[in-house]
Amino acid sequence: MKMRVVVLGGGSWGTTVAHLAAHNTPTVLWCRDEDVASGISDRNENIRYLSGFELHPELTATTDIGRAVGAADLLVVGVPSHAFRSTLLSVADHLRPWVPVVSLTKGLEQGTKLRMTEVVNEVLPGHPAGALTGPNLAKEILAGAAAASVIAMTDDEIATTLQAVFTTGIFRVYTNNDVVGAELGGALKNVFAVASGMADGLGTGDNTRAAVITRGLAELTRLGVAMGGDPQTFAGLAGMGDLVATCISRQSRNRHVGEQLGRGKTIEEVVAEMDQVAEGVKTARVVTELAAHYGIEMPIASEVYAVVAEGRSAADAYVGLLGRSITAEHAPR
Repeated sequence: MKMRVVVLGGGSWGTTVAHLAAHNTPTVLWCRDEDVASGISDRNENIRYLSGFELHPELTATTDIGRAVGAADLLVVGVPSHAFRSTLLSVADHLRPWVPVVSLTKGLEQGTKLRMTEVVNEVLPGHPAGALTGPNLAKEILAGAAAASVIAMTDDEIATTLQAVFTTGIFRVYTNNDVVGAELGGALKNVFAVASGMADGLGTGDNTRAAVITRGLAELTRLGVAMGGDPQTFAGLAGMGDLVATCISRQSRNRHVGEQLGRGKTIEEVVAEMDQVAEGVKTARVVTELAAHYGIEMPIASEVYAVVAEGRSAADAYVGLLGRSITAEHAPR
């Protein structure tokens, strides 16, 4: 019997992962919106988030979360970080023992500062937890462009099994047992994507963008290693790969937020205009708190937090960065 996959979250990325899995095994997507669910089941299209893209014909969708989860051999969770814990709590009584849980969410929990797999371990103890992460823009994948990702699990055997669930002809999945590094790479890069977008909104050029990406990677790696991640992970798909894609793509929600801030809009105005979550806005606070806790200097992340939470302008943030004292590129922090 083939593994039965259930994906929670009918946004663009949750839908795309469900589409990929449906190529290999029976897959059900849970959506809150009845119109979205019926559009996927009846017309193979997510009419709200991915209009015009044809989904796998055998992918089905439902709004009955309990019934879907009760039949799952693999649970994939693609809801925003602020709803992650409550969603797991709502399915805890339906999920059979030992079913693996894979997070698609690139964020950190507010207050606890936990990674999503740590939330899984708290709410669903005994379930192997991992993450699927990398430079994966949903619409490019659905359009047929090649992409690569990482399935991060501490258990190599489970990781290899899940690798086959998500891999298709255009989507290559690598295994990695550094769950800490993979999750942190996915969460932290969103903050630097906001910074990259701010540079675009201010009208700076490619030199500035390259500097933001490179120095952002240095900050991300310093904190990630301090928290237990492997430096090689941050140089790979879950780190540098995801950072580059998110910082440069017009499809990136976090880069879009930064661009609008650079053009003079307030964070309240930008968020009100969006229909999906940009995780970097809330993650910026958590990152600055973690940096202070571990004694890590993160000037770009600190300026992003000042803009999204303290009313600082994007222009002033860049002046602040340029005014910092100069030092060696690889100086210890």
